[in-house]
Amino acid sequence: MKLILTQDVTGLGESGDVVEVKDGYGRNFLVPNGMAIGWTKGAEKQIDQIRRTRVAREVRDKDHALEIKAALESLDVQLGAHAGDGGRLFGSVTSGDVAAAVRKAGGPLLDKRNLSMAAHVKTVGPLKVEARLHPEVTAAFTVLVVAG
Repeated sequence: MKLILTQDVTGLGESGDVVEVKDGYGRNFLVPNGMAIGWTKGAEKQIDQIRRTRVAREVRDKDHALEIKAALESLDVQLGAHAGDGGRLFGSVTSGDVAAAVRKAGGPLLDKRNLSMAAHVKTVGPLKVEARLHPEVTAAFTVLVVAG
């Protein structure tokens, strides 16, 4: 089955790539989860659009990634979340929340898919986050989750 990836898929390719996968993998996993669309001649136009957006959001080179890393590590990020007694959150903090908090604090625009942190953060306090900016550059920073 020939598909066009709409998201980066580890071990398979990046968004905008045309890949050949087994029918079951494409039909049962990639397409239903929105990671790929079926390939057609008309879809070639969509490939160009996907690649342009990928180029716009990716880091230019290693030096640019190092600049972003320095900016992230010097940034003081606070994330307000609804909390009850004892500092327990109603819900949890997600990577999307962290990316929005970094942007609000004056930091760079980060893709939530490139952030890694402890799963299901449900308490108030410091949160260690790592951002993959480049294959060779990873920035580690702390986000302070506060009751708000």
